[in-house]
Amino acid sequence: MKKKERRKSSVDTENSRTTFLPSDNPIQQPGQDLLGRAALAQSFVRQVLMLDRSEGLVVGILGAWGSGKTSFINLVRRELEHDETTVLDFNPWMFSGTEQLVDHFFIELAAQLKTRPDLSQVGEALEDYGDVLVGWTGWIGIPMKLLGKGLQRRNRKGGVSQRQKKIKDLLRKLDKPILVVLDDIDRLSVLEIKYVFKLVRLTANFPNIIYIVAFDRTRVEDALTEEGMPGQDYLEKILQVAIDLPTTPDHLLRKHILSAIHDALSGIENAGTCDKQRWPDVFMEVIRPLLRNMRDVRRYIATVHWTVSDLKGQVALVDVLALEAVRIFLPGVFMHLHGMLTILTPSHEIPNDAQQSKAEIEPLIKAAGRHHQVVCSMIEHLFPAAKKHIGGLHEEEQGTEWMKEHRVAHDDFLRLYLERVEGDNLQDFQCAERASTLLTAPPALNTYLRSLDRERLQDVIEYLEINEDQFPTEHVIPVMIVFLNLLPDLPERPPGVHEFAPKTAIAPLTYRLLCSLKQPAATEDAVRRILPEVNSLSAKMVIIEQIGYQENVGHKLISKEASTKFEKTWRQEVLSASVDTLVKEPDLLRILYFTKSQSDPSEASLDIDSSPELTLALLRSALSEIVSYPGNHAVRRSPRLAWEALVDLYGSEETLAQRIKDLKQTHPESADELLALADKYLSGWQPGTFDP
Repeated sequence: MKKKERRKSSVDTENSRTTFLPSDNPIQQPGQDLLGRAALAQSFVRQVLMLDRSEGLVVGILGAWGSGKTSFINLVRRELEHDETTVLDFNPWMFSGTEQLVDHFFIELAAQLKTRPDLSQVGEALEDYGDVLVGWTGWIGIPMKLLGKGLQRRNRKGGVSQRQKKIKDLLRKLDKPILVVLDDIDRLSVLEIKYVFKLVRLTANFPNIIYIVAFDRTRVEDALTEEGMPGQDYLEKILQVAIDLPTTPDHLLRKHILSAIHDALSGIENAGTCDKQRWPDVFMEVIRPLLRNMRDVRRYIATVHWTVSDLKGQVALVDVLALEAVRIFLPGVFMHLHGMLTILTPSHEIPNDAQQSKAEIEPLIKAAGRHHQVVCSMIEHLFPAAKKHIGGLHEEEQGTEWMKEHRVAHDDFLRLYLERVEGDNLQDFQCAERASTLLTAPPALNTYLRSLDRERLQDVIEYLEINEDQFPTEHVIPVMIVFLNLLPDLPERPPGVHEFAPKTAIAPLTYRLLCSLKQPAATEDAVRRILPEVNSLSAKMVIIEQIGYQENVGHKLISKEASTKFEKTWRQEVLSASVDTLVKEPDLLRILYFTKSQSDPSEASLDIDSSPELTLALLRSALSEIVSYPGNHAVRRSPRLAWEALVDLYGSEETLAQRIKDLKQTHPESADELLALADKYLSGWQPGTFDP
């Protein structure tokens, strides 16, 4: 029982989140009237009922698609119900083809009348009239099958005039008129529109019958236009009264759009943050011009709710709201977006040809038609890097900031919006965002980072630098210890330059954290407390280099005297380290080279142990690769060794050659390519002399 109750509660909760969703259906109650048309409906009913209807009446309710004609009719219907006036409905859109249209017009109206005791006789008379009317020769163009059927009925039951007189006699006796509503006429085909108005014209002179016909004037006039007879003139012969629904005031529509957006987002657990600085321009220049009426608003809001819910706040809300408007109302433009990723969100790695990019962006604007300015505004506010292609001022790319703000100006977030798939880069960035929330809780930060896949840990750490403004000064020491002790766990990745280099994922973070302390004394105290807690010589070297005075490396964050003491203490630690300790160091070559090059005469000299394990570790530490692009898509990776540094470290190439020879005799696993590369250097090969 409890399980059932919980399940019901869950369903009820889900329903409560979706009850706000606007339907594209017309309103039914005055309480749903957002455009203030209830008063107009009351006035309309009063005026119509006061008109002379002794010879029938045809009243038009005119408005463009989506202007609320059906909603207005429903408000009118409510007023007529209060007056106890009979209202019949015939929706021609429900019947396909002219044959069904003619056949069902009288059948439908007669059926509705016969359900009312006081009007059943009128219903029967109308049904008889319909049976014989289809055989009348005035129906030019009716299919022969229907014409033959009508003629048989007419011969059996009598002529049109007799049936028409009977209906008129019955209708004159009524105290109140009968209103016949024909809606959605503008959705019909051209031929069907013509037949509907022929039906109305032939039956419009019945007393106490008032037709209310609702349609888009332009659409119907075009359909009724024939050679020698403009559609407008044709309508004037049929309509006695016409009302054009008033255009929704811009301020009122704008108010309801904003209110609907607010309601749609309020039920979403994580809709994302809204950039209040960009929102007014995006709304007024991209969204508002595309929403012409309340039907557009309802369509837009329904899809906004679904998309924002699906994205779970991962893409900037302002961008999502703008792109959803483009997707719904400018589908031709939207279809071009995926093919223009490199133009709208240019990569720093692949330079774009400016002239080619400008030419390629033209189809996007052309697809917008009369809304080309909306697309230009979309580019300006959502894809600022592409502004230069539409005549705007060149804007410096801010990839890091765009990524931090989850904007589609960054290609990873545009791909997420378009494809709903999180790429590896985006997953790493999201992990970094999660880690940034734990900077004030170092133990939890350490646990979280170590729970991540080792292969992606370095990328996650690199993305953390984007959130440097969240680095907490009061937690600098424990947070730095967490980061530095991760260094040995980072995956082995040869640097992409022909130099030996430290694993640089950690260095930018530790530098930012040290800089946040601002005062040299505070920095010195922090380093003094951090170093004993750091487990590797490589990680300690990162800090020592950053605070020191070494050219092109140090940032002079503390006094030179203090820096010198830290360096000397560290070098002593290196000199006393065992081979087992050294071979585990991720940046071994730099550790030993730095120790040898920076030591003073008063310190013990560095003696490189001859063990093959240490030689192999040094060769691996010296390995890097050069990445080149010989073609448009091909990538060539060429391995290199920091050979001069190795020779300098060992004192001579002869000594290095002997150590490599000793290493080969141990037949180390997974080292064949590395040893082959070393042999090339020993044979006199230098990078660039010939293809490796």
